[in-house]
Amino acid sequence: MRCATRVRWGLLVGLLLCLSFARADGADVPSISVAELPPEGRVTLQRIQQGGPFSYPRDGVVFGNYEHRLPQQPRGHYREYTVPTPGVRHRGARRIVCGIVPVECYYSADHYRTFRRIRE
Repeated sequence: MRCATRVRWGLLVGLLLCLSFARADGADVPSISVAELPPEGRVTLQRIQQGGPFSYPRDGVVFGNYEHRLPQQPRGHYREYTVPTPGVRHRGARRIVCGIVPVECYYSADHYRTFRRIRE
């Protein structure tokens, strides 16, 4: 009986792991309007659209999407940008991640744990 219980738990754990690593297809990512972004996020988005200038040297680097929270795309598709946090002396946790062709941008207030697709 213990063996059968272990097998069931093993299947359950495997299923949960599978679900936790499931890739977002875009439909699972909630959205946020530009107006709902914090003021610093709106400024960052405007700078992204204008091609800069950016406040941090790492702005514009490739975002690997290792957490698989965004729709799967080829490596190099996504770029990340810092959304400054008032009162914080470092980059903080807020980011905007944008893909290229088609251009789509996502906001994360918690350093990539969750994303919201930015809609115009």
